[in-house]
Amino acid sequence: MRKQLLLLIALAPLLLISQQDPQYSLYQFNQLIINPAYAGARNGLSATGSVRQQWAGVEGSPMTSCFSAHTPLQDKNLGVGGTLIYDQLGPKSTIGLYGTAAYILNFAKEWKLSFGISAGYNRYQFRTDQITMFVAENSNVFTQDLVTNSLDLGSGFYLRRENFFIGISGTHLNSPKVYDYSVKSGSMIYDVRLKTHMFVTAGYSFKLNDEFIFAPTTLVKFVNGQAGVDLNLNFLFNKKLWMGLFFRAGYGPGALLQYHITQQFRIAYSYDTGIKDARRLGGSHEIVLGFDMGPKKVKIVNPRFL
Repeated sequence: MRKQLLLLIALAPLLLISQQDPQYSLYQFNQLIINPAYAGARNGLSATGSVRQQWAGVEGSPMTSCFSAHTPLQDKNLGVGGTLIYDQLGPKSTIGLYGTAAYILNFAKEWKLSFGISAGYNRYQFRTDQITMFVAENSNVFTQDLVTNSLDLGSGFYLRRENFFIGISGTHLNSPKVYDYSVKSGSMIYDVRLKTHMFVTAGYSFKLNDEFIFAPTTLVKFVNGQAGVDLNLNFLFNKKLWMGLFFRAGYGPGALLQYHITQQFRIAYSYDTGIKDARRLGGSHEIVLGFDMGPKKVKIVNPRFL
């Protein structure tokens, strides 16, 4: 039983990560990471890179890096893209590579409805040499890295017009296996799989005058029978500077900035922190760099901006 308990402790990060995807405070600046139907939604080639440090200052805290690119195919009503994600939490690391395709339907002149699918390859690794045992163990479970490769599937819808969007998407639809292990001398069997994550996003832009736009957005997440909500209040000044405040239910507040350096280049930063007991974990930082190359007639003053 002692070996079984130690194994359960060693696998705890894998069990935890199976309950939640990497957290993103700047999801609205790169919605492809949560919804494959977003591919092609910026009306031109778009590439985005991001880095997030969760609970900065805590050793082994989550660190997530992501790069994605997507573009519409002219006269084909199709959007295609790809995403590369590296996520690290203590001794556990995940590398994911995804391909995305979306069909874009134009209707009622101003509206576009997209349906997207994604398929990816995930490699999960647990470094046992980074675990410090308080009791010496001879089991080979603690002398070998735990590695699993799996297929990961997702899909989504995305409805948009110039000043409004709503998206519904799901990740890990096939519940990919993270790791499995059985203790031959006991009765404990571990079959760790990722839970299906459902996302609902929505946003609306209110043009108050030529230099000032108010654009609230929201993100609702459903995982394992539980829901989480992010509420954002975003403001655009002089068609260049986005400033926003957000609150994550059950965690705490945060703030964000995005600045359009040129028509093509943008940079964004967010900081969030917990309240009460969660505050002891420290703040979290996230940075996004974006590049957009599209038709000159496309304006940044709309909610798919963000």
